[in-house]
Amino acid sequence: MFNDYLDEVFLMVIVTFIFTALIMPFTNKIAYHIGAIDIPKDKRRVHTKPTPKLGGLGIYAGFLFGYMLFGVHSIQMNSILIASFIIIITGLIDDIKTLRAREELIGQLLASLVITFYGKILLTNITILGINIEFGFFSYIITIFFILGCTNVIRLIDGLDGLSSGISAIFFLTIGIISFFQGRVETLEITLTFIMLGSSLGFLVHNFNPAYLFAGESGSSFLGFIIAIISLLGYKGTLLTSLLVPIMILAIPILDTLFAIIRRLLKRKPIFEADKEHLHHQFLMMNFSQKGTVLVIYVINILFSLASIFYALQNPTQGMIIYFVLLILVIWFVSHTSIISKKMSDKVKEFERKKIKKQ
Repeated sequence: MFNDYLDEVFLMVIVTFIFTALIMPFTNKIAYHIGAIDIPKDKRRVHTKPTPKLGGLGIYAGFLFGYMLFGVHSIQMNSILIASFIIIITGLIDDIKTLRAREELIGQLLASLVITFYGKILLTNITILGINIEFGFFSYIITIFFILGCTNVIRLIDGLDGLSSGISAIFFLTIGIISFFQGRVETLEITLTFIMLGSSLGFLVHNFNPAYLFAGESGSSFLGFIIAIISLLGYKGTLLTSLLVPIMILAIPILDTLFAIIRRLLKRKPIFEADKEHLHHQFLMMNFSQKGTVLVIYVINILFSLASIFYALQNPTQGMIIYFVLLILVIWFVSHTSIISKKMSDKVKEFERKKIKKQ
């Protein structure tokens, strides 16, 4: 059974990969036709030339094509199709004419409501230390916040060629491996996972540095949205520790978003105000190239993914130790860069210099 399903997995990934890779030049032409072009107008932009940003439409087309071939009809799948269409339309409007943050949030909220109230895809309960906690009606609110959070952490990290699509592909591959070896074959989450793996890799062919086109708000939001849905389908109503798996695979975009919020609050600036202090900007300031920066972030993300695979399939205790070591390295990085506060990093470096002199 597993061998037969493995063949289907390869077919899902390869077919959606080829379809998405081939359709991207057409979305590129559409982007120029409707004016969905990213024109660098400020110093915050890393790219230097106008680039079409309709890759999200191609990723979505690959997702739909994969569903038509490999998906199974259900109420849950209906809700995902309707909600993802709302996400794509909202993103497309933003790609053509920039929306305000709250306007984009309305579209994401509508999509989340479809998932929770129509699809009934909910985080209903959690078991902590043997105690089961039922969320009741609050499960709707908690689920909506979870979906909005995942959608925006991928959207906010999309600052370099191949960054959001590569991180998403790593997530889909990791969840796919874990689900497959846990025996959750022929389930909705594993079908979505491998369809999206092929679609995101097909887009990455055109998006890796130097990028032929960008994902745009439609693409990055759609990737984050589907990541949220897959996480809910695979880990809803379970042990609190099991939720570590999808969360830790997304550790880098989650932490980057958290640091951005803290940084802007410390500077008394709106949390949605853009800046040049994100994780990828820190590596660029260290004289890494764009391609080098993305590859370094890939490696860090893969380390978290490997720890998640080890945690889920081998030994949870040792997996937690690996998580802890990786988080210590993240704390060291934070304290030596301006990702939260330049003043803090300067004080840490000055303290270290004094300590070395004393020795």
